[in-house]
Amino acid sequence: MAEHPPAPDRHIRYEADDKPPLPLTAGLGLQFAILAIAGIVLTPAIVVRAAGGSDDYLTWAVFAAAAISGVSTIAQAVRFGRIGAGYVLLMGTSGAFIAVCVTALTEGGPGLLATLVVASSLFQFLLATKLSLFRRLLTPTVAGTVVMLIAVTVMPLIFDMVAASPEGSSAWSAPASALAAMGVIVVIALKASGTLRLWAPVIGIVAGSIVAAFFGLYDLDRVSEAAWIGLPDASWPGFDFSFGGEFWSLLPAFVFVTLIGAVETIGDSVAIQRVSWRRPRATDYRAVQGAVAADGAGNLLSGLAGTVPNTTYSTSISITELTGVAARRVGVAIGISFIVMAFVPKLLALVLAVPDAVVAAYVTVLLALLFVVGMKIVISDATDYRRGLIAGFSFWIGVGFQNNQIFGEYLSGFAGGFLENGMTAGGLTAIVLTLFTEVTQARPKRLRCELATSALPQVRVFLGQFADRNGWNRAMADRLDTVAEEALLTLIDAEPPVGAHEHRSLRLTASKQDGRAVLEFVAAASGDNIEDRLAVLDEQQIDRPVERDLSLRMLQHHASTVAHQQYHEVDIVTVHVDVPASAPREVS
Repeated sequence: MAEHPPAPDRHIRYEADDKPPLPLTAGLGLQFAILAIAGIVLTPAIVVRAAGGSDDYLTWAVFAAAAISGVSTIAQAVRFGRIGAGYVLLMGTSGAFIAVCVTALTEGGPGLLATLVVASSLFQFLLATKLSLFRRLLTPTVAGTVVMLIAVTVMPLIFDMVAASPEGSSAWSAPASALAAMGVIVVIALKASGTLRLWAPVIGIVAGSIVAAFFGLYDLDRVSEAAWIGLPDASWPGFDFSFGGEFWSLLPAFVFVTLIGAVETIGDSVAIQRVSWRRPRATDYRAVQGAVAADGAGNLLSGLAGTVPNTTYSTSISITELTGVAARRVGVAIGISFIVMAFVPKLLALVLAVPDAVVAAYVTVLLALLFVVGMKIVISDATDYRRGLIAGFSFWIGVGFQNNQIFGEYLSGFAGGFLENGMTAGGLTAIVLTLFTEVTQARPKRLRCELATSALPQVRVFLGQFADRNGWNRAMADRLDTVAEEALLTLIDAEPPVGAHEHRSLRLTASKQDGRAVLEFVAAASGDNIEDRLAVLDEQQIDRPVERDLSLRMLQHHASTVAHQQYHEVDIVTVHVDVPASAPREVS
């Protein structure tokens, strides 16, 4: 068998497991935190001001949002038990919640908002625990589509910020500042290498801020008047346990937006794995479960503190790809920086004084990279025309709703207007179409048995009947038998996780899709990923016996595709088997 070409160098200087020098870690953590803190602070400010809230509550909401974003960012990087992805995923306040949060504050005040956020966060914990049950619904196609739509949703606001010069200043002030920042970032990212590329965002923002200062756009008064150290004067707003009509009417909208946020988190956690390793790896869905659980924990803390919910920031992927640093200790440094900033008003003021046009220029570069990451996820998963149609149709539906071109006059007030958000509308469309595709497929055949070699005769009989029912010849029946045997032996050979039960059960599902057979093996969790083992199969492994790879080689030879999804509770191996044109080929 021909050797695979070497894995491409993804320009990753430090992988997730690496430990960069402490000065670099601290510097990058502070850099990323500075770039993200404005969004974290501005979202609760927009919500409170739009709802007519008090200045005391605004002060508390901003402080709590910054502190909780720090705690949840650390949880994502460190991975406490099953909470956290183990990757650099920035956590911050969620703009998707702006509409429903404003409605909650208007109708019931901070107490109602806190109660609704806590209640909706519980659904994220349920989703994280049972994510394997939703695997056919929340697919990489759905997640990638949502990631692409994030850029579509935010870009109109960003373009407005780039072009809008403040009243009384030159019409060229905002565009000139934005172009300076954007040009410096792009040029350094394209041409520089090594350490200089790591600091491209900060250098660009400083350059843009210098240009803005010439036009009088940088707010120095805000910085000089802010205190160095301080705590909010306001107190915790408490809960509203009346559970009146306002609570029950708003809860469905909060739950739905929470689930859409979870889909975004799933997309972010899949994408961050793609850019955190030099060699491509199979997606670890245990990390995805951890990311969703940490997202739920962040929302729970936000509700307990009485502030706006948070979510993963998709700019994490863009920043990681831009700088080439994916070490999880950088995530810890970012979280610590967020917490410190919550207690340093002057530092917050320094960041918030950066003109909108400069911030918008930086975000434009990140969103451009993010869109490409989402597109790559869709392309890698959309292996048939159905998934491609789901992604394309859902994307443009999201674009239409975002631009108020589809039923805008009818849906503007529906459930707080959450369908006016392109990410929400497009994500919901992708989920509905995926569900329709699954429901309308032919009902698969199932077999339950023990995950052991003693089950092989039972599996052979089951697959023989399946082949006869679909009118396949003996060659196809033999190929199915071989694939199932090698997949079963590979699962048995996989190293079990610590504390696993000695006996594991197996559920085998067989279905016919597009003229080919699809076999799905569901077993209790193990330690090895078959996709990763197949990826390195042809590399020289002196310390590994060839016998251990025999089943893998047979599986690779007879199956057209092999996908292995690992969750905390189960392993799911999906194998596609094409109908042979003639008798099965012999393994050389």
